[in-house]
Amino acid sequence: MTENCVISIDGMGGDAGCSMVVAGLERFASSRGGVRFLLHGDQTQLEAALRSAPKAREIVDIRHTEKFIAMDAKPAQAVRRGKGSSMWNAIEAVKTGEAAAAVSAGNTGVLMGMSSMILRTVSGVHRPALCASWPTPHGVCAVLDLGADITADAEQLVEFGIMGEAFARAVHQKENPSIGLLNIGSEDIKGSEVLKAAASLMKNCGHDVNYIGFVEGNDISAGVADVVVTDGFTGNIALKSAEGAAKLVGDLLKSSLKSSMWGMLGAMIARPALKRFQSRVDPRNVNGAVFLGLNGVVVKSHGGTDALGYEQALNVAAQMAASRFKEEVAANIERLGEAVKAASQNAEPDTTSTTEAAE
Repeated sequence: MTENCVISIDGMGGDAGCSMVVAGLERFASSRGGVRFLLHGDQTQLEAALRSAPKAREIVDIRHTEKFIAMDAKPAQAVRRGKGSSMWNAIEAVKTGEAAAAVSAGNTGVLMGMSSMILRTVSGVHRPALCASWPTPHGVCAVLDLGADITADAEQLVEFGIMGEAFARAVHQKENPSIGLLNIGSEDIKGSEVLKAAASLMKNCGHDVNYIGFVEGNDISAGVADVVVTDGFTGNIALKSAEGAAKLVGDLLKSSLKSSMWGMLGAMIARPALKRFQSRVDPRNVNGAVFLGLNGVVVKSHGGTDALGYEQALNVAAQMAASRFKEEVAANIERLGEAVKAASQNAEPDTTSTTEAAE
């Protein structure tokens, strides 16, 4: 991690407000150094929370504002009226270069809108994508888009792949991440024309990408690919379905173990193994989604997380800030643009012979 890295924090975002944010900062400060924080929010509330966080208090600079974005705010209205809020100011610090990354546990739609308005997208990127880490038997994989936008054409899907690949290198330490396109089957003949075009472009995008082909929904959790690319509509449904399935499995397991004395006795004997299982499926350990494609790093923490989960979101921000993510994406997007232009020229029909024949 780069020494003296500065991360900008929306201190008022999240279901529990500044108390959870400060508790997460304290956990982070207790485990790693080389980072300072700009903490945006109500100074009185933040100072009160920091009284029980001595390590965080040493590395925090409070930036006072009484304005904050409610968790149930309507994105369009909040973005228009949000200037000067803790969320806005946290992102603004990235734009001015005062901070290397911003973190918020606030309203996702508002954060997306504000980030796009303030930072804009990297040259050549049509739209940003929300990327998160997904637990697999081999660790984690990166999945995007998870809802930044509901549609994507072939070129945009390839852009997602390029950004997801750089994310996997920066956050997951994957040297040569494999990329798969989410589809209804792994066969080349399956899927929409958009997906088929994206697959063709992925193979000829002018970048030495480790593309492995189409993957199915069950392949995400199996860890078949290091990066799984899809549109935001499909990605968001897949994410919510996986979260629901994980919760169901946890609830059923807990209910079964409590159903009888023998079950409770078995749970006591298997307690170490159950704790390892709980850790593997705990969403807090993969908290911290990133809006990729912007001129700056913005990390979205789950609004309902606790200090452990928020600490993980801070880890993601610190890893992204220390990486060459933006430079890598910019170079590869430029190559993609050249490949798209070449493909378009090759696809243009030759009308000369047709015209001559008509004459």
